[in-house]
Amino acid sequence: MRAIKLPAGGFTIIEAAIALAVMAVVMAVGIPNMSNWLQARKATAAGSFYKEGFQLARAQAVVHNGASRLVLSQNATSGQMDWRVDICFPTPAVPCNQGSGGWSTADAAASGDPDQTHGFRSVSRSADALPSTSAMQLTLTSDDTSSAASEVYFTPLGWVDGTISPRVARIDVAPPSAATGAFRPLAVVLTLAGTASICDPNAALHDSRKCPPTP
Repeated sequence: MRAIKLPAGGFTIIEAAIALAVMAVVMAVGIPNMSNWLQARKATAAGSFYKEGFQLARAQAVVHNGASRLVLSQNATSGQMDWRVDICFPTPAVPCNQGSGGWSTADAAASGDPDQTHGFRSVSRSADALPSTSAMQLTLTSDDTSSAASEVYFTPLGWVDGTISPRVARIDVAPPSAATGAFRPLAVVLTLAGTASICDPNAALHDSRKCPPTP
């Protein structure tokens, strides 16, 4: 009986070449898309990072029945903005103004805090983990377009203190000009009522994701 010869296993040179070509196409299309997806995720995380700062500052004002503020400062590692929340208990002798008088620090309670031992200490968050300025650009908008701002103040009712200006009213997160289109821009907008929301600055007029007007 004659033995049947089976074909040898493995790929032929032509099959291998086709497989490599397909892999090259998939990688060429998929890697940029994956990179943009990761950048979009990081931008969303950045929006949540700054929204959390606004929300915490408002909450501390309400909880302590005092004044609070959110202070932004540049991070030395990423170039983005760290944030810090302070509180203050205003008195006629020590008003809670834009100076340092009366405000809490990371090491000490506010001068008017009834519990100096266990009272509120300033809370800060670092922007070390955010993408660098070469991958993500922040733009701070104040209520006074002629002046820059890095702080915003809240009243004991949780409203934005409109008597202190300029104040941060909006933070835009967008790709740098060299990487336009890497991810969809977003903004964190703070209303006068003290409510912070993440919105789409490029959404259509009647889209629910559209940013409210800057106060």
